[in-house]
Amino acid sequence: MTDTPIDPRASQRFRFIRHGFTDGVAELVYAFDEGPELIERVTFPGAPAVPAEREAAFAAALRLLHLVAGVSYYKAGIPETIVVEGEALDEDSAAMLDALYVHGLAEFAYRNRLDLRSRIAFPFERKVAARAPAIGLPHRSLLPIGGGKDSVVAVEAVKSIGADATATWVGNSPLIAECAARTGLSTLNISRELAPGLFELNRLGAWNGHIPVTAINSVILTVAAVLYGYDSVVFANERSASVATLEYEGQEVNHQWSKGFGFEKTLHDYIHTHIAADLDYCSLLRPWSELAVTSAFARLGGAYFDVFSSCNRNFRILGPKPADRWCGQCPKCHFVFLALAPFMAKPRLVSIFGRNLLDDDALAGAFDALLEYKDHKPFECVGEGAEARAALASLAERPEWREDALVARFRREILPQLDRDELALEPWLKPGASHLVPQRLVGALDALG
Repeated sequence: MTDTPIDPRASQRFRFIRHGFTDGVAELVYAFDEGPELIERVTFPGAPAVPAEREAAFAAALRLLHLVAGVSYYKAGIPETIVVEGEALDEDSAAMLDALYVHGLAEFAYRNRLDLRSRIAFPFERKVAARAPAIGLPHRSLLPIGGGKDSVVAVEAVKSIGADATATWVGNSPLIAECAARTGLSTLNISRELAPGLFELNRLGAWNGHIPVTAINSVILTVAAVLYGYDSVVFANERSASVATLEYEGQEVNHQWSKGFGFEKTLHDYIHTHIAADLDYCSLLRPWSELAVTSAFARLGGAYFDVFSSCNRNFRILGPKPADRWCGQCPKCHFVFLALAPFMAKPRLVSIFGRNLLDDDALAGAFDALLEYKDHKPFECVGEGAEARAALASLAERPEWREDALVARFRREILPQLDRDELALEPWLKPGASHLVPQRLVGALDALG
């Protein structure tokens, strides 16, 4: 092992070296070839001692976190050989990780004009893994909070049935903390510190791009569920997240892949077989479209209107001040404004965003992308083009909206090219059938109807 950084693109092997847990801190260690160790730390506040009956499940969850969080580092060099030191993986684990890295890095591959499908291959031994038993987890849920409308809707649905739950998030965003506090639930804030060496690799010319961060956070919360004692991790990902952004060289590229139903089902099943049979992983909003979720959010009234934000730029650069919750320039801002418009009084919506985004000619191209008009939808967590078209078509019929610049342009230039039979808003407000919500929380689904 050397302390001298290496060019990650010239590396031959990516190594999962070791992982450990001491005093509430998980250490995850990686390296390229014989280069310096990359050490990530995840801190679980007030971590209790792991009960004896949960020790095996905790060890399995921690190992899974090591393997999944490695995607942040592997992508810096994408070497041809993956090495997992220590106990060998079984075939099911390797297959799950192959799928996660290939599909979770599909956008990264597309933007860098790479094909990772033949390169990513986790090593394994053909062996029969013992099926995980139930470990007696208490009936309570971890509810991830992202600061936006979706998690708020899920929280209020769970609260409506009186279920025991804790609002939780990974990272140090004051905005998310304020939104979590507004829920009135107990809170759990877990911190994740990326290996400082990753930034040095970036300086040396590492590959860079989108990673499946929801997958990483999902496994962090799986570890937390076993550690603190929760029988479910309940995300707020809706069905639109399963729809790909585009296709590239025969592979679907979905910015939201780790928010989609395919990943949800894979991780749900893996947790049951490899970690704990009584630990559920699901999304409460899975049956619903983005428009249905925004409709439900609008019905909550003003309890969260001054603290929520779905603007990703806000979390990166704008800070927590209320005036900065919405940049007004990114696809998330554009889509949330459009999706809320059919369900919220116009003055209220404009006051939340600080201006009327649909009355700005300069944003025509941005909204065209949301409509999938002459472009694919943005690489962002936004809804389907068809639901964006339905939302805008509904506004085109309303006197208070129809003369705004982009709504008028839609009526004049785009609407004549569309099949009006495909523009109804109502079908988007009905639930689909597929979900993995455990029986004790099914009542929360009814609360969303």
